[in-house]
Amino acid sequence: MTDTLRVAIGQHSAAGREGPNQDFHGAMLPTGHLLAAKGIALALADGIGSSAVSQVASAAAVRSFLDDYYATSEAWSTRRAAERVLGATNAWLHAQNQRSDTARFDRDRGHVCTFSALILKGRRLHLLHVGDARVYRVHAQALEQLSDDHRVQLSSVESYLGRALGVGPHVEIDHRSWEAEAGELYLLATDGAYARLDAAAVHAALAAAGEDLDVAAQALVVQAHARGSDDDATVQLLRIDALPPADAPLHIATHEGLAWPPALRAGELFEGFRLVRELHQSARSQLWLSTDEATGRPVALKLPASELREQPAQLERFALEEWVARRIDSPHVVRAATPERPRRHLCVALEYIEGQTLAQWMVDHPRPPLDAVRALLAQIAQGLQALHRREMLHQDLRPENVMIDRQGTVRLIDLGAVHVAGLAEATSDPRAFAIAGTVQYTAPEYFVGPGGSERSDLFALAVLGYQMLTGQLPYGLEAARLRTAADARRLRYRPLRQFRPELPAWLDAVLQKALQPDPARRQEAVSELVFDLHAPGAAFLRTAPLPLAQRHPVAFWQATTLVLALAVVVLLGLRAFGH
Repeated sequence: MTDTLRVAIGQHSAAGREGPNQDFHGAMLPTGHLLAAKGIALALADGIGSSAVSQVASAAAVRSFLDDYYATSEAWSTRRAAERVLGATNAWLHAQNQRSDTARFDRDRGHVCTFSALILKGRRLHLLHVGDARVYRVHAQALEQLSDDHRVQLSSVESYLGRALGVGPHVEIDHRSWEAEAGELYLLATDGAYARLDAAAVHAALAAAGEDLDVAAQALVVQAHARGSDDDATVQLLRIDALPPADAPLHIATHEGLAWPPALRAGELFEGFRLVRELHQSARSQLWLSTDEATGRPVALKLPASELREQPAQLERFALEEWVARRIDSPHVVRAATPERPRRHLCVALEYIEGQTLAQWMVDHPRPPLDAVRALLAQIAQGLQALHRREMLHQDLRPENVMIDRQGTVRLIDLGAVHVAGLAEATSDPRAFAIAGTVQYTAPEYFVGPGGSERSDLFALAVLGYQMLTGQLPYGLEAARLRTAADARRLRYRPLRQFRPELPAWLDAVLQKALQPDPARRQEAVSELVFDLHAPGAAFLRTAPLPLAQRHPVAFWQATTLVLALAVVVLLGLRAFGH
């Protein structure tokens, strides 16, 4: 347990008057990096009394959740990771029922159970729930129920479980998330316990047990049975003693304990890499072409600039690039250069891509054909999709961050601005969705909205497509001057056919939709934009032709001037003849 996140946990379970205990519970309190990356988890499940095998279901649900949740990608949000694990568990339980001659036709005799879990990650609590176990926040005078009972009431005395694990091939899991506070106490309980307990009983058990929450949980289970419960009873208690600071950095654990790199020169051997020549230098980093001594492969070795020494947030971003690269497997995203191996100094090693940036490609192809642009956008989109599948946003998509190698393969580079849902949710730092990229390619919602989404990367992709075709930006520099939502509504898209009148009208319609200031009005995913660029639907094909003033502005104003001049001549002539 770290000094910044401290909790106390207590739990106890006991069988009712009949049969074995069909409840199951467990908790995980990891240490070190796993604590920061995944948090603390408590889970309980309650089997149904009509089934002789539901205790197998409840044990499988809790064990698989606590094992598999901590094995999911650190990039995933807590909700996605938990729902993936519970979805797999539900599918397994349902498959067991389908193999049974009795449970296939009567779910009340199958592998079915309720499930509830609390996960404390960083400063946020996450509730996952299905069934009729309950999760409470304990107040001085009351128990605040945080979960919903998935029980269908037929009458005042009859009801049945409407939702549970194992009932069908798919299951809907309730999810809630909120900001935790130090000093809070939470109670998880099955119906055999909570039906006989109240806030006074909880506080009395806590006062009698002192600091031992296991003793308090046991006392509550005993009391529930003493008050008339004849069902299996399980109680879990979670007390939050301390939380990490709100501005805690991203927890990627890649630069902790590493020394600052010394000044280097070409030809030197550094961390197993032979430096060849410097490729680039900026205010944030220094990039070297190097050779991996172990494999002989060329490597792009990135070292932090000295200015980053006093900027811990920027150092986290620097280290993030290789962390992300190791978790993405796509031919369209830059890869980490070597398997993870011990290092003594802070550096980032990525594959070396021999080719040119998209910025240079645009210089070389000032008026490219539509097919060439579509082909490049499709590859960029595949790289973005690889990130989006991991709940990551690139956030800095611009011509300089797209490489085209000598075989024509496109790769996204510079992953230091990537937003990772699984890392960002652990902190309430307002910088989580701060503008990280170049403003000309940044979607309006970063300036005046709730922050980025996959549609924000889609916006940047459309800007690239527009720029490749025209050499211009769709909103000029106006998008970078946004300060209010009203400013965003006043943005006016400049039709690309002002610059390329030979391009089809539907292309303008497709790009204009992708470049809407309101993200809800854009395509839903980058794959949809790519599809529209290759096979525009009827809505795009019905697009009205541009007015002459937009298609040929110079000719329009020349004609307008000529007409006005003729009108003036006619009027002067009429006046001269006395009319």
